[in-house]
Amino acid sequence: MQQGHAVGRSSSRRRLRRHLAPCGLWLVGCLLAAGAHAHGTGMSAATSSQGQAAGRLSIQLNNDRMTLALTKVPQVYLYGVIDANAPQRFAAMVAEGKIPLGTDIYLNASSGDLDAGMALGRLFRKGAMVTHLGTPRRSRLATKISKTATCAGACSYAYFGGLYRWAPTGSDRIGLSSQQAMAAQTSEPEQVAAYLKEMGISLAPFTSTLATSRDPVVWLTADQLTSAGLANNARLPLTVQSLLSPPSPSVTLDQVDRNGRHRLVIQCRPGQLTITSFDMVGAAAAREILRRGTRAYIEINRQETLLQPPGGARAVDDAVTMTHAYPPTQIGHLLLARTIGAWVDGKNKSFRNGFFFELDPVREDLKKYFSACWKAAPWPTD
Repeated sequence: MQQGHAVGRSSSRRRLRRHLAPCGLWLVGCLLAAGAHAHGTGMSAATSSQGQAAGRLSIQLNNDRMTLALTKVPQVYLYGVIDANAPQRFAAMVAEGKIPLGTDIYLNASSGDLDAGMALGRLFRKGAMVTHLGTPRRSRLATKISKTATCAGACSYAYFGGLYRWAPTGSDRIGLSSQQAMAAQTSEPEQVAAYLKEMGISLAPFTSTLATSRDPVVWLTADQLTSAGLANNARLPLTVQSLLSPPSPSVTLDQVDRNGRHRLVIQCRPGQLTITSFDMVGAAAAREILRRGTRAYIEINRQETLLQPPGGARAVDDAVTMTHAYPPTQIGHLLLARTIGAWVDGKNKSFRNGFFFELDPVREDLKKYFSACWKAAPWPTD
């Protein structure tokens, strides 16, 4: 589910990371230093307290004013070697309140202790944290380093612990240890299997490759990660609930992301088909979206399809909701759609709030619903 909220916040994080340097390193240094001074646990304080010793995982905490203004949560960079004590140091920062629920974790490590990697992953999942690949910020006095992040071995297992896991972009890359490399690690296969099951991760699509590869690491593309469910790009799986009995069959699509829950209810009656959307972002956020919004609509295949009349979108409890009539004769087009979403736009083009669902995972459920609608409320075929 790449919702408008999730995409907007993710792009803000990437803008922050990728475009700070061109703004002037001296200015960045001043801003970060000011933010660290204001918060007491900003980038410079956290880095010096955690250290950057060889053979040890470094932890950089970015919770300065500028970061929090753009991302709402701290950014934590873990880089170097995942040593056996890394989970304890990370857990201590969580206990101190420096790393809160939902924090963004950026990983850059290609070696380390596999047990420690899994322990970090469990801490990430317990804290509903978001895992990415990324390299840490550097002060203007630091030596120049590569901006490409790599994550393999123990790091990839830590990455799997993120409740939301962003696929790598650009030159960043993530890989799995081959069977030969895995045999040299400390954990027993049963422990690894138990961890993957706990995290809801299956490496079955790569079993053959991992078993036969002569390379110590099998590098995966972003498409491979997302298609296998190893990355979810800030969205949990789409779920479906169908009520297929007459007189009014309905299907409800639900998805949760880091910004809330999103729902579409499609219901058919004789001569009528309705689509009702619920963007459950919280009562205050819902009111603010409607205050700033000027247009509300349903989008099918990323094309505006059903425009809501003025005032049609409403704030109900914690959700922005709207109901649209859809021509029953067009239900076949809806059945074959790749995506469907609900959006509220504002006068400013950058203001766009809503969500969309990718429908391929629930295609068979939609086919069954189509059949139930036809039996309960047949529509003209002309």
